[in-house]
Amino acid sequence: MESAVRVENLLTGCADSAAEEVFCELLANRSFKLERIVSTGQATPPGKWLDQDRDEWVAVLRGSARLRFEGPHQEIDLRAGDYLTIPAHRRHRVEWTDDSQPTIWLALHFDANVAD
Repeated sequence: MESAVRVENLLTGCADSAAEEVFCELLANRSFKLERIVSTGQATPPGKWLDQDRDEWVAVLRGSARLRFEGPHQEIDLRAGDYLTIPAHRRHRVEWTDDSQPTIWLALHFDANVAD
């Protein structure tokens, strides 16, 4: 018996909340996780750095944000359509996200060192 094909939309779906970021896992297995993140003015708390075990490819689908990387002062502003890859253990933080509209991210967490 064939299963039904379901169409979803990256710009709608998971409950949006202005009070906190919303993470919605879209697809995952042992080698990767794809998630949609909705931010509305949230940022990484002062003094905290994100340090992830896996590489992360991230794209901004709507809205805007600024990422800051530890070490040599590097800040990157992201707008709709922009994407980048953050290597595993590259400490970073979200300095700000747009507070006038939701910033919708698409994030793919993966291990770049896994053999094909």
